[in-house]
Amino acid sequence: MTSRRLAKIAQAILETVSTTILLHLRDPRIKNVTVLHVEVAPDVQSAKIYISIMGDEKAKALCMHGLESAKGFIQSKIADRIQTRYTPVIKFVQDTAVKDALDTIRILDELQVEREAEELAENSSSEEQRGTDEETLHE
Repeated sequence: MTSRRLAKIAQAILETVSTTILLHLRDPRIKNVTVLHVEVAPDVQSAKIYISIMGDEKAKALCMHGLESAKGFIQSKIADRIQTRYTPVIKFVQDTAVKDALDTIRILDELQVEREAEELAENSSSEEQRGTDEETLHE
């Protein structure tokens, strides 16, 4: 099967799953979910749906449990959208890339603050040194 066709199927699955989670699921456990991307197997028999869930570990676990419970409903929506011989069996995978990026940004921000504080301390000590040098010259 051509990669273009697989890409179109993956995009259709991504749109369907996103819309279904946002508009059709009423499970209170499922919240703060973002569908990032979809990988479809070459035989279109399975698909991995990469998601990001915001919140603590307990909220993430609850959300994953809710998504697993709604898997059949979501798969039926996919079957309605993509009309192929086989409906892909879906598997939800938590993608930690978003969380890792946020952690990296936080660490870089902390390092920048430390660096600016060190430069400020260094500049103020050199200004004090110059001030004492000028006082000794004037005496």
